[in-house]
Amino acid sequence: MNHEKRTFEFYVLAAFFLIFVLFLYGPLSAILILSFQGPDGGLTFPLNGVSVHWFFNLFEKQAVGDFGASFRRSFTLGLMVMVVTVVVSLLAGLAFRRRFRGSTVLFYATVASLVVPSIIISLGIGVVFQQSGLKPAFYSSAFGAHLTWTLPFGVLIMFAVFNRFSPAYEEAARDLGATSWQTFRHVVLPMIAPSLIGVGLFGFTLSYDEFARTLMTSGSYNTLPLEIYGMTTNVTTPVLYALGTVTTLFSFTIILVALGIMLMLRRRQAKTS
Repeated sequence: MNHEKRTFEFYVLAAFFLIFVLFLYGPLSAILILSFQGPDGGLTFPLNGVSVHWFFNLFEKQAVGDFGASFRRSFTLGLMVMVVTVVVSLLAGLAFRRRFRGSTVLFYATVASLVVPSIIISLGIGVVFQQSGLKPAFYSSAFGAHLTWTLPFGVLIMFAVFNRFSPAYEEAARDLGATSWQTFRHVVLPMIAPSLIGVGLFGFTLSYDEFARTLMTSGSYNTLPLEIYGMTTNVTTPVLYALGTVTTLFSFTIILVALGIMLMLRRRQAKTS
């Protein structure tokens, strides 16, 4: 049995991947372990006992920080951004299937915010709201700031999806007498549904974890990333690590649920095809 000899480039890439994994999951592993400190444990190793004390402490009244309210704000904002990102990205993808006057300028204007520093966008939106006499809040100014971050990604994803989408399916449906709405509802939408779920997941996670574009636009009340950042200079117990563990597990749960839905849709589509 012949075995292919590994090249030098293979070992370089393998080493790079190993370093990447260590940088990605090393800090998460440390936070996960330290969140199980005993009641008298501190913020560093070694562990002083093992318990779930700090997880229960999350639900108690804190001297500094408001976990529950900041989580609800981040979750609500993430859902708002997710819905708008999916709808606008879908409409943009459908619109750009055909060339129209100004399409190129509109495309570059849409993705321009990706190359502008996030803190500049946050500062600009915050200043505009203040100068207009409007009070910045997570559901208004922060909502707009997050859309400048999620919409370009969503639009680019849908462009890629429709670029590979064959119009033959729609032509066949129309030949069978289907209307434009029926063609979209029963042909196009089921085929692109997994991609739309991916866009929604992308929009939610980008918004839920966003810090820079929220810093100057959230108003008087923090979202969860801002709350965690504020706690790093005030909280001296492992409750901060417990919060990090819970929020990380929540993010992974959202991803797994979305992947499960996408897998279910693909299986259903495979059965009907």
